[in-house]
Formats: sequence, C-alpha cells, structure tokens
Amino acid sequence: MREHRQYSESFRQQALEKVYTRGSGTIEMVADDLNMSKGTLRNWMKADKNNAPARSGQWSKRPQDWSLAERLQPLKESHGLEEEALNGLCREQGIFRHHLEHWQAAFVTGGAADTREQLRELKDTNKALTRELNRKEKALAEAAALLVLQKKYRALWEEKDA
Repeated sequence: MREHRQYSESFRQQALEKVYTRGSGTIEMVADDLNMSKGTLRNWMKADKNNAPARSGQWSKRPQDWSLAERLQPLKESHGLEEEALNGLCREQGIFRHHLEHWQAAFVTGGAADTREQLRELKDTNKALTRELNRKEKALAEAAALLVLQKKYRALWEEKDA
C-alpha cells in the first residue's frame, strides 16, 4: 500500500498534461512513470473535466519557461538525493525528472554551444528538405506533362480511326 502523499498543484497540472499527451501509452504507464497511484491520476482527470471552466488562468509557469536561475535551484537541491527523495522534490517543485536531467545536461554543455549545434543541424536539414522538395516538384511537373501528352496522343489516334 502506498503512503498518502501531498502533490503540488503544479505537479498535478503537469501530470495531467502528460496523461493527455501520452500518445499510445496507458494511464497506468504514466502513473508508474510518475511513481504514483493510477487511481489518484484518474481522480485528477475526473476533477479536471469537472473544474475546467473554474480553473482558467490558474496555470503556473511551465518548466520550459523557467529562467536559468530558477532551473539551477532544483538542480542544486536534487544533487545526491536518493530515488524516493528525488521523486518527492520533483513533486514539490511541480516538475518531472526528465526536466532535471535536461537542465543538467544544458548546464554541463554550456547551453549556448548546444543551441548553436542544434541551429546548424536545423539549417542543414532545412537545406536538404528544400532540395528534395524542388526535385519532387520537378518530377511532378514532368509526370503531369507526360499525362497531357498521352491524352493528346490517344485523342489524335481516335480522330484518325473515326
């Protein structure tokens, strides 16, 4: 039996967001991933449907929108914590463990270098996709021209036979 836990409103909202955007995963998988009861998660989903109009404007700032200083604080607090304590800290802060892992990786790599590399990769991908699109547009135009010529050829032969 699991102990009774207090979850922050921010954690609750993020857990609901994860459930609603889970893709092909089940509620049970999300609950296991968050180390919480699936019944609690289902109750939150029911309450979320009932209170949707009442809670408009109550969403707190998303972890993606946190400043570097705000991200550094939970990273410092989580350093060296055991599994259970780390999960508790994440619940209190209203974040997930993958946020901490991503933020730590960004701090280690310097963030800016990572951003430049990602920008370079995106530019290369964009260039390759543009080239491929142009090639496919030319092939489509050629296929359309061949179809028109084929129709004209058939029409010409039908006139001679008649």
